[in-house]
Amino acid sequence: MESSIAPQRPVTGTTQAAPSNTVLPRKTGVLNSDFETFLKMLTTQMRNQDPLNPVESSDFAVQLATFSTVEQQVRTNDLLSDLGTRITTLGLGQLSGWIGLEARAQTPVAFHGQPVTLTATIDPLADAAQLVITNAQGDIVQTQPIPPRSGRVEWTGLDATGLPLPEGIYQISAQSLAQGDIFARQDVEVHGRITEARLEAGETVVVLENGEIVRANQILGLRPAGS
Repeated sequence: MESSIAPQRPVTGTTQAAPSNTVLPRKTGVLNSDFETFLKMLTTQMRNQDPLNPVESSDFAVQLATFSTVEQQVRTNDLLSDLGTRITTLGLGQLSGWIGLEARAQTPVAFHGQPVTLTATIDPLADAAQLVITNAQGDIVQTQPIPPRSGRVEWTGLDATGLPLPEGIYQISAQSLAQGDIFARQDVEVHGRITEARLEAGETVVVLENGEIVRANQILGLRPAGS
C-alpha cells in the first residue's frame, strides 16, 4: 500500500510549482483551488480503496497527468484571450488619429430627426433614381426621388406631410430606373464626423457625430471634416 502511494509525491510538488511571471493571477487562484480539491478526492480514493484490490500507482499517475493537461490548456486559453485583448487595444490606440475626420461607411442609418448626408451609387444608364427607406421591421416607409447620378444626397427623414419619421435605424438603398423600371439597386453609404473610438464587446467601433456606431472594419473612407 505505502509503495504505491509514495511515487506520487514528487508529481504533486511539480504540478503545484508556478513560474514567477505567471499571467492572469485571478485564474491561477481558481486553478490552485481546483487542484487542492482534486488532491483531496485522490487522497479519499486511496484511503477507501479495496485492500485486496488496490488501485495501481500507474492509474493515479494517469489521473494526475490528465488534470495537469487540463490545467495547462486552461492557462493557454487565458493567455490567448489576453493576447487578443492586447491586440484589440493596440488597434484602438491607432484609431485615435481618426477622431475629427469624416468617415464613410456602408451601414444602416441611425436617424435622430436631423437630415443625413449619404452617398448614392446610380447606374450610368439610369434616367431616374430614388432612395428607398426601410424601417427596422422591414417595411418600406418612404421613397425619395434623387438625381440620376452617383454622388452625395441628403435624406431629410420627413414623411409626405413634412413631419420627421420616428427616430431609429433605417436601411436605405438607391434604386436606378430606366423608363420607369428598376434595374439596379445599391445600399447607400453614410457620412459622419468621428467623435469617439471605443471597445464594445471586444470589438473596436467608432461613434459618429449623429450618435451612429460603426465597426472600424466597416469604414470605407476617411477625409478631413468639411472638405
